[in-house]
Order: sequence, then structure tokens, then C-alpha cells
Amino acid sequence: MRKTLLLLVPIALLGACTYGITLDDAGKNVRTAWSGDVSSCRDLGKVTVSVMDHVGPIDRNDIKVRDELEVMARNEAAKMHADTIKPMGEPTDGSQPWGAYQCGNAQLAPSARPANPANPNTNPAPNGTAPGGFETYPAKGN
Repeated sequence: MRKTLLLLVPIALLGACTYGITLDDAGKNVRTAWSGDVSSCRDLGKVTVSVMDHVGPIDRNDIKVRDELEVMARNEAAKMHADTIKPMGEPTDGSQPWGAYQCGNAQLAPSARPANPANPNTNPAPNGTAPGGFETYPAKGN
């Protein structure tokens, strides 16, 4: 019984890392322009979000951390009445700055999501590209 409990507690702690980070209804209307041109958009400011990038001595999955940062940035940008966000830098220690923009019907220049620095041989699939040159990835499948 004691050994089972000792095994279940760390698993429960690691599984709880993403609890509560969900895309709001307003955040669903915010696009992510990974490297698109937002010069025709109105700059509404900067959003800096952060999540835990490690639990104790264990580093969390980089892709999961990046996805959570994007979800949080989209939620925060929606509160600013922004409809587009763009990363202003790479995540550092679980924190990442994002620019918040109001683009309306402005077309963003075609671009692709940057390759995963951990796996530079991965190319983004062109069929995931939305009209306007931006890509979004759902945090949860519906």
C-alpha cells in the first residue's frame, strides 16, 4: 500500500501541470501570427505570460510548455480586445513575451510556424495553414 502511494503521488503531481490552462471562448477568436507581417495591424501592447517549465528537478516537455504559453497569451490578448498575437521572443524559464494586435480583416503575409528548435528536421504541414498566412493549433481537441 505504501509503495503504491509513493508511486501515485509523483504521477498525480506531474499530471496536474496543465490543470486549469484552457482556451477561453474569447481566446478562440485570437489568431497567432508566428512570423507573419503585422505592420498593417494596430499594436495594442505586449503580453508576457509564464507557466512552470519544470517540476522539481524534472524539465517539462518543451512543446507542452509552448502550447500552454500560446493559450495563455491568446486568453490575455482577448481581454485587450486583440484579434492577433505574435511571439516577441523565445520562451525563457517558462516565460514568453507576445505582441497583441488588432488586425481586423487585414491579411497577414504568408508564413510558416517556426521549426521546433529541439528537432530542426521537422517541417510544418502546409495543409494546416489557414488563409492569411497564420497557423493555430488547438490546445484541446473538440
